[in-house]
Amino acid sequence: MIFMNLKHSIFLGIFSFLLGGGTLAMANQKSVYEFSFNKLGGKKLEMKEFTGKAILFVNTASRCGFTKQYEGLEKLYKKYESKGLVVLGFPSNDFGAQEPANNEEIAEFCKLNYGVSFPMAEKIVVKGDSKNEIYKFLTENAPTKGEVKWNFEKFLVDKKGHVVQRYESAVEPMDKKLLSEIEEILQ
Repeated sequence: MIFMNLKHSIFLGIFSFLLGGGTLAMANQKSVYEFSFNKLGGKKLEMKEFTGKAILFVNTASRCGFTKQYEGLEKLYKKYESKGLVVLGFPSNDFGAQEPANNEEIAEFCKLNYGVSFPMAEKIVVKGDSKNEIYKFLTENAPTKGEVKWNFEKFLVDKKGHVVQRYESAVEPMDKKLLSEIEEILQ
């Protein structure tokens, strides 16, 4: 009798999973829409405001060899914003102390040097025990799990709020593969 109940429970679990259209990777995954963060300037932003949009998360720094990627990120944002892409920047001082500025200085630097108009968070921690909850979610749910390795690492999230791809820092914002994957999500 116990064996029959166990067999029945397993069958129901698999059947429910299949009906939900999920994959094993996303079966237990929450979505980014459950989080919030403070934007530069202090205003709280609820991720649920981006429901139904593709999102590219990027941890940034003003004094990094990859800092010039701000220009490409802004270009990417302008190109796909009307089609449903949001670029979110998360300044962090976790790598080589390359973001020593305060939030006000970061905002001024991004606007003056790169014309950044996409949403930027207040400076956060993206690795280690004190990492921000959004980055904990991203690093635990990306196809390649683990700590962020350097500034300007990117996480692509689909319209359902699930992490679908992760890109190393050297991948430029206008990289053909990245653009192709964004366009696929936006269809």
